[in-house]
Amino acid sequence: MKLGIVGLPNVGKSTLFNAITNAGAEAANYPFCTIDPNVGMVTVPDERLEGLRDMYNPKKFTPAVIEFVDIAGLVKGASKGEGLGNKFLSNIRSTDAIVHVVRCFEDSNITHVEGSTDPLRDIDIINLELVMADIEMVERRIDKAKKAAKGDKKYLQEAEIFEGLLEHLNEGKTARTYECSEDEMAVLQTSDLLSLKNVIYAANLDENSVANPTENRFYNQVAELAEKEGARVLPICAKLEADIAELDDPEEKQMFMEELGIEESGLDKLIKCSYALLGLISFLTAGPDECRAWTIKKGTKAPQAAGKIHSDFERGFIRAEVIAYHDLQECGTLAAARAKGLVRSEGKEYVMQDGDVVNFLFNV
Repeated sequence: MKLGIVGLPNVGKSTLFNAITNAGAEAANYPFCTIDPNVGMVTVPDERLEGLRDMYNPKKFTPAVIEFVDIAGLVKGASKGEGLGNKFLSNIRSTDAIVHVVRCFEDSNITHVEGSTDPLRDIDIINLELVMADIEMVERRIDKAKKAAKGDKKYLQEAEIFEGLLEHLNEGKTARTYECSEDEMAVLQTSDLLSLKNVIYAANLDENSVANPTENRFYNQVAELAEKEGARVLPICAKLEADIAELDDPEEKQMFMEELGIEESGLDKLIKCSYALLGLISFLTAGPDECRAWTIKKGTKAPQAAGKIHSDFERGFIRAEVIAYHDLQECGTLAAARAKGLVRSEGKEYVMQDGDVVNFLFNV
């Protein structure tokens, strides 16, 4: 999974990226200090995988990972190449979802590129740039479909679907707020539309607001917008996350967070939010050689899950031996679980569940 962290200059974007990846991107108080996207790989915390490690003591331990990309700040006119616009738009295109950092605090010492704190205006600026870039792409797609329709009439329907979206985009609205049928949406998803990507608004609060975000008027504005859009909103304090990241001792971290009234780190919240937004789950493989977590979409069937490990597993799939993690944990060993009849044999139509511990049987 690849998440692009975006936002206007000086909203706390690089500070947040540094905190969650410890990658040390230069975070300075001036626009465009992030010119090339900084990339950080973050392991996904999973207590179930930790439990399997205790059980098997494997030679190798491989958690799932998320790739975070800190994408250069942009300004009005990015879709026309202003600032670092072209680079910004091509970097964001390659991500699975957008983490849009929005400044929800006032501080005269930190310059705001627009001169004041107004999260809805800031969101509009970035959304408009994404929409403008999408308009160009959709216009090209319509032209292409109309030309293709001269040889095959089925492309007329495609052109009509994109013309409906174009009307919506021309009103300054994002593609993700466009209402259409599932079949029409499937057609739209064949184009790499920027404003169609799933969004998590990371509302960057000050230290005093993060424990009780609903007392912050800026946060409430973002939360209301997110609800309308079907997006997610995450209250976070980039500065505090940076302070937490500097503490090496887990107990010290926990104490620090408790003092501030924070139950879990911003990274943990962001990962949970990302999985929920993108409809992702994890299945696990375990043994003395390796314990590993694999990320798949909800609804994935066993052969396709097996293909995540190796294409041969999917091609020659016979069956999957499956046990729910909590059942395995309660029994203590796979042999004990097998004796209780808790290890199931599942075929090609089995839909994988979050926390399944699986052994795939295949023949190529």
